[in-house]
Amino acid sequence: MGTRAVILAGGEGTRLGVLTAKRTKPAVPFAGKYRIIDFPLSNCVNSKIFDVMIITQYRPQSLIHHIGSGGPWDLNREFTGGVKIFTPFKTKSINWFSGTADAVLQNLNYILSNNPELVLILSGDHVFSMDFRELIHFHKQSNAEVTICTHTVPKSQAHRFGVVEVDKDMHVTKFDEKPPEPLSNNVNMGIYLFNASTLKHYLMKDNKEITSQHDFGKNILPAIVADKVRIYAFPFRNYWVDVGTIQSYWKAHMDLLSVPPVYDIRQRDWIIHTRSEERPPVYINADAHIRNSLVCDGCIIDKNTHIENSVLSPGVVVKEGAKVSHSILLTDTIVGRDVIIKKTITDKQALIGWDAKIGHSKRKKMHISMIGKNAIVPPNTILEDGGMIGCDVIPEDFTGNTIHFGEFIIPKGKNYGL
Repeated sequence: MGTRAVILAGGEGTRLGVLTAKRTKPAVPFAGKYRIIDFPLSNCVNSKIFDVMIITQYRPQSLIHHIGSGGPWDLNREFTGGVKIFTPFKTKSINWFSGTADAVLQNLNYILSNNPELVLILSGDHVFSMDFRELIHFHKQSNAEVTICTHTVPKSQAHRFGVVEVDKDMHVTKFDEKPPEPLSNNVNMGIYLFNASTLKHYLMKDNKEITSQHDFGKNILPAIVADKVRIYAFPFRNYWVDVGTIQSYWKAHMDLLSVPPVYDIRQRDWIIHTRSEERPPVYINADAHIRNSLVCDGCIIDKNTHIENSVLSPGVVVKEGAKVSHSILLTDTIVGRDVIIKKTITDKQALIGWDAKIGHSKRKKMHISMIGKNAIVPPNTILEDGGMIGCDVIPEDFTGNTIHFGEFIIPKGKNYGL
C-alpha cells in the first residue's frame, strides 16, 4: 500500500494556560468552529490520504469525542483506510510514552500493518494548509529515505524549534534541537516522511539507547543525520504556525482577521473539515456594531454592542452595551451588560457579570488575559491584562474585585496549576 499518516496528538500544552486544563492541545478550539487537529486531518484527506492513525496520551476524551468515527473527514471507512485512535496503555513491560519516537514505537506493529511504503508523521497541534502529495513527490524524486518539512521563522523564535542546515540540493547536513543560540532560522516543522523500513530501523536502534529521550527531534533525526542517511528538507513557504503558546494562539487568530487574511480558511478548494453542532443562525441586533470579526452560528449580539477584531465561537451571547475587542470568545461564553473585554481569551461556557472590565490595562503593550471553562466572573470585576481566572471558578473564589497582572484565581480547595 502507499502512505499511512500518523498524527501525534498527545500534547499536554502547558503553555496554553487554562485552555489545556481539561483537554489535550490538539483538541483546543480554533477559529471559532474548528479544533486544532482539524487542520492536519483535513490536510490528509484533501491530499487523498485516507489511512490515518492518531496517537493520544494526555486527556484524550475531548479529542476522541470530536473525531468519533471520522465521518466529517470522510474517514469512517473499514476496508480502505479510515481513522483509528490509539491511546496509551500500561503493562509490566510497557510504560506511558516517554517521547514522540516512543509513542510511535509502542504502536509500530499497527502502523506497519498491511505494509505501507511510506509513513507520514504529523503533529496534531499545528495550523496550516499543505498538499502532502507535493511532499511525497519531492521525497521520491530525491530518492530520500527521510524527508523533513522546514519553514523559516524570525530568528528570535528559532530557539523554540529544531534548526535545520542544508546544502544546495536540500540534503540535511546538520540538525540541532532547540539550540540556545541558533545559527539559522530554517526550522523543523515536525512533519516527517519516512520510508517504512528506515523508520522501523531507527526506532528499534533508539530503543536500545538507555540514555535516549526517545524523541524525534532530540534523538532520531540527529542520529539519521550523523549516519549520513539520505535525509532531505522540503521547504514549505506558506502559512504555518505552532500554536503552542498563549501568544501564538492569540496571534494566529488575529492573522485570520487581517485584510487580506494572512491565513485564509475560506478557500473552497481546500476545505477545513470539522464536526459541527447544529446551531440556529446568528442574531445581530440592528443597533449592534461589528467590525472585522468572525461570528459563528448561534451567537446573539444585543443592541448597542461594539465588537471588533474578535472571534466569537458558536453560541456566544454579547449583551446590551458590551464592548469586545481583539479577543477570542469560545463556545457559549456569555458577556454581561456593559462589560468591556480587551485582548482576552475565554474558554467555553464562561459567564462574565455586568460592568466587568476584562483585560483592563494602562500599559501601551497589553498582555493577554484568560478566563477558564465554566468560570463565573462576578459583576464589576476588574481583570487586569495578564491576569488569569481558572476553570470552574465561582464568585465565592474571589477575594476582591480586582485580579492584578500575573495573578491566577483557582477554585478554593483545588491545587491544580499550569
